[in-house]
Amino acid sequence: MPKWALQPSDTPSTDEQYYLRSIGRALDVLNCFDGQTPLSLKDIAKRIDLPESTLFRVLLTLEKHEYLQRHRDGTYQLAPKLVFGWLAQAANRVRDIARPEVEQLANQFNETVSVAYLFDDRIHVLDCMETFHEIRMTNKIGRVLPPHCSAMGKVITAFQDRALADRILEVYGLAPRTEKTIVDRHKLFKEFEQVRKDGIACDREESIRGGICFGAALRIEGKPVVAAISLSTPVMRMTKEREKEIQAAVSSSAARIALLLSQD
Repeated sequence: MPKWALQPSDTPSTDEQYYLRSIGRALDVLNCFDGQTPLSLKDIAKRIDLPESTLFRVLLTLEKHEYLQRHRDGTYQLAPKLVFGWLAQAANRVRDIARPEVEQLANQFNETVSVAYLFDDRIHVLDCMETFHEIRMTNKIGRVLPPHCSAMGKVITAFQDRALADRILEVYGLAPRTEKTIVDRHKLFKEFEQVRKDGIACDREESIRGGICFGAALRIEGKPVVAAISLSTPVMRMTKEREKEIQAAVSSSAARIALLLSQD
C-alpha cells in the first residue's frame, strides 16, 4: 500500500475507493471467454452490463494489446498468451470434479482408471489411479496419448471438427504401436463416426499388446469435447460380460462428470 493511501482522512478509506473500473471492465470481458468458443460483441453484451459502444472500445483495446484476437466474422477469441493459462485452470477443474468418479471406478473394477484433457492439439493424461494387481495397465500423468490408438485419444479426437482432428493426427502421426494399430486415415475416420454415435471408444491391443481400454467422452451440450475418462485392463481379465459392465460404468461416470461440469 503506498504511503499516500495510508494517510489519515476525515473519510474512512475503502478498497472501492482505489478500484479502477476501466481495468475491471476489461477483466470482466476476458472472463466471458472459455478459451474455446469465439464470442461476438452481442454475445458478450448479454453476459455483462455494459453499453455496446463502451464494450466495443474495451474489445478494441484488448485486441490492440494482444489479449484478444478478432476473426474475420467479427467474433473474438482469447489470444495465445492467455489460452494456456485458461486451459490449465479448466483442466484442473475437470481433474478435481472427476476424481471421485476415478476412485469409484478403480475400486469397483480394481483396474486402472485415467482422465485425459486436450491441450491445443495434444491429448495429455490429466489424472490416473492404478490397480494393485501385479499384472496391470499403467499410465502416467502428463503423458501424451496417441489419438489413433488409445481409447481416450480416439474419443476426444473423434468429437473435434475435421480441421482440428487432422491437426491432432498430424502432430502425433499414425505410427503403428502394434500389429493391430489403425494406420489408415480413412479407416480411422470411419471408426470416429461410430465413436461419435456411441460416445465411447475402445483400444483393443492397438496401443500395447495384451491391453484393452474403454474411454468415454465428457460431453456438455453446446461445448466442445475436451476431456475423457477411461478404464484399462489386461486382456486376460476381460470377458464379454465384464466388457459390457465396464463400458456401461465408464459411460455413466462420464455423464455424471459432465453434468457436474455443466452446473459449476
